[in-house]
Amino acid sequence: MRGCGACCHLDPADRPDLADYLTPAELDTYLAMVGPDGWCRHYDRAERTCTIYGQRPRFCRVTPATFHDMFGVPPAEFEDFAIRCCLEQIAGVYGDRSLEDHRYRHTLSLL
Repeated sequence: MRGCGACCHLDPADRPDLADYLTPAELDTYLAMVGPDGWCRHYDRAERTCTIYGQRPRFCRVTPATFHDMFGVPPAEFEDFAIRCCLEQIAGVYGDRSLEDHRYRHTLSLL
């Protein structure tokens, strides 16, 4: 969801299985992107946007092909899987009763 940024909170402590789905080079890139506060160095928190969106790494791309390659999610299951991932990440970063959670659920109800 545009303006959310929950997925840009990259703290490796929250994702102990990174090496299971990232290549060694991607893992190096991922770790280099993590700022001291756990947020991506390329996430502009004031504007709530990605400053490298067009050039973001594969692991930042939420697409059926990426999720199939990284997690083995069949394309037919992509949408449900991605929604569950977003809800989990939003709850972990902002809380499950946060404004971001409310906005995301509202957006889903409009689809």
